[in-house]
Amino acid sequence: MKSKPMVMDHFKTVHTSYIINFNFTNNITILTGESATGKTAAFSFIKECMAVNPDILCINYLDYQKDILDMICKVQGKLIVIDNADILLDDRTRKYISLDGKNQYLIIGRNPKNLFATKENLFELTSRKIGEQTEFSIKPYL
Repeated sequence: MKSKPMVMDHFKTVHTSYIINFNFTNNITILTGESATGKTAAFSFIKECMAVNPDILCINYLDYQKDILDMICKVQGKLIVIDNADILLDDRTRKYISLDGKNQYLIIGRNPKNLFATKENLFELTSRKIGEQTEFSIKPYL
């Protein structure tokens, strides 16, 4: 499923020696890949931006006991970033996300089941050194 990003085409932030520089091509971006590649670190840097950017809503394992579907149904015009999606998203929530026309999603996890995803939705994290900093970006998976 390919649809243009509805909240932001680009997200960039600098956190000490890390740069997050993501270009979004879809309304649902699934960030997948091996463990220990920096996906959760990237989530943390984006979550810090949530305090000053009202267009971002971050959800992770700390929200495990909350009703995730209820949380996302109540918001509009947000980039919703979900880490540990494999654990947090039940099938009902996945189906809602697939059809949500009010928000944009960055989903970090390994299981795109029930998100009506195609290869255009799948991305992996890449990193490169720029002087003393490490830049994280996303590229198509496979």
